[in-house]
Amino acid sequence: MSAYLRAFGRYVPERVVANAELAARLDRTAEWIENASGIRERRYAAADEDVVSMAVRAGLDCLQRAGVEPGSVGLLIVASGSGTSGFPGPAVSVAHALGLGSTPALDVPVASAGSVFALALAMRLTEAHGKVLVIASEKMSVLIGDDPNTAMLFGDGAGAVLVSTEPGGLRLVDAVLHSDGAYRDDLAFDGSLRMNGLNVILHASRKMPAVIDEVLQRSQMTAAQVGTFLLHQANLNLLTRVAKSLNVDRERVFTNIERYGNTSSASMLIAASEWAETNPVDGPVVFCAFGAGFHWGAVLAV
Repeated sequence: MSAYLRAFGRYVPERVVANAELAARLDRTAEWIENASGIRERRYAAADEDVVSMAVRAGLDCLQRAGVEPGSVGLLIVASGSGTSGFPGPAVSVAHALGLGSTPALDVPVASAGSVFALALAMRLTEAHGKVLVIASEKMSVLIGDDPNTAMLFGDGAGAVLVSTEPGGLRLVDAVLHSDGAYRDDLAFDGSLRMNGLNVILHASRKMPAVIDEVLQRSQMTAAQVGTFLLHQANLNLLTRVAKSLNVDRERVFTNIERYGNTSSASMLIAASEWAETNPVDGPVVFCAFGAGFHWGAVLAV
């Protein structure tokens, strides 16, 4: 049974934090931040906003765009690396706020790559659950310190996608996922955020093109046949490297990092929501993300 991408949604907080606001605290210039990351501004959530409340707003936006009532959702998957470190995870709170009753709610506590893992799960689980609502939500602003190499990157927000067996929209074809715990300490949060930036971007710039090629080859396709690449918005330099490795025009890699920064697992779905709003939703499309773990993966839709 096929699975389809019925609609996307998003929520980003109102507060805009431009590079100039961060520059003095980080002992850097606004120009240095933009040159190093491609980011001009990002959003920070208010004190009374959290992973759950942002996820709910993105989920409702997605369901409204799909013309679907919350009660028809058969499964909720919430991806977040910045959710509570205890239990239960945020998924049940999001489900309750959405009015999903006893609908099963699953947490995917994976930073940055959480949305692509959740999307791959949803593709396989629609046969059993019908409509699967995937939401990725992150409040990274409360995790960052004063290290300029990390504090300049992150922002807050949530993205969502509804996956359904009902035809309409792009059809999900295949997914490839990988993990390698040998590098878990290179990007981790255990009370403080640690990132070995050089090693992270080295692995991401190799593994993202490789997994994209892998998922395409399984469907006997090439990168040249893909209309749009919707990637985790980690760093503009990384997105440029991926495009170069795939030998595709940079314009085919959708980017909005300059306005939102790196919103971890939410970034790929926030980008997909903006892309779907402003572009003809024509395939093939490849989703891809890389993050802490290391975890990485790609999903093909046509």
